[in-house]
Amino acid sequence: MNARRVRDIDYQLLPGADRKTTDIVIERNGIIVVRPPLNYSPEQVDAIVESKRLWIYRNLAEWRDLNATSVIREWVNGETFLYLGRSYRLSLINQQTESLKLKEGRFCLNRKIVDKGGADAAKKAFEAYYIEKGLQRISDRVKYYAPKTGVKATSVKVKDMGFRWASCSASGVLNFHWKCMMAPAKIIDYIIVHELCHMHYRNHSEAFWNEVDKVMPDYQERKEWLRKNGAGLTL
Repeated sequence: MNARRVRDIDYQLLPGADRKTTDIVIERNGIIVVRPPLNYSPEQVDAIVESKRLWIYRNLAEWRDLNATSVIREWVNGETFLYLGRSYRLSLINQQTESLKLKEGRFCLNRKIVDKGGADAAKKAFEAYYIEKGLQRISDRVKYYAPKTGVKATSVKVKDMGFRWASCSASGVLNFHWKCMMAPAKIIDYIIVHELCHMHYRNHSEAFWNEVDKVMPDYQERKEWLRKNGAGLTL
């Protein structure tokens, strides 16, 4: 990526792609990423960013509002954690062989993990749980939706992806953030369909969204939920 600046707007310029329009995206961390059509010069992209200044300002302000309050977790009895869109209270258990399990409507965490490793160790236990459950659930849903989108995924991975929800490679490898498992099931399905459709179009063109719409006619509602609530899906 190439860092560039237009007036007071800093953005990351991605390599050109086989597309007709320039894609401007504000990532979950607030970074502006721009992918232009092939053979566009940096100066041409600067001009497009300049023309979209008001749109960028408006969406940046919205992003700041949505991310104004960060979630601070306390690893104590009664703290709440999300799983598939529902909140579950935490119970610290003295005698438990598993690091973490969901039992009788509560997240049961081995107390020794917190006592010995503190917040970092407790967070890793939750991440491992989300990854394990996510790989199973997301793989099943990919198998369900792949035929509907007319593509085939070669593999599915669940891991920490920084500020991205998911990605797909040209070879059909799908990657998903473990945080997806904190969202409601219908939102996870939207993220899956979104990535599968990127195997047809590696952009956010009208043709891409038409592919999403064919499989998920209410995708805009799900997309909006993720935009508004995504920042709260964190440990």
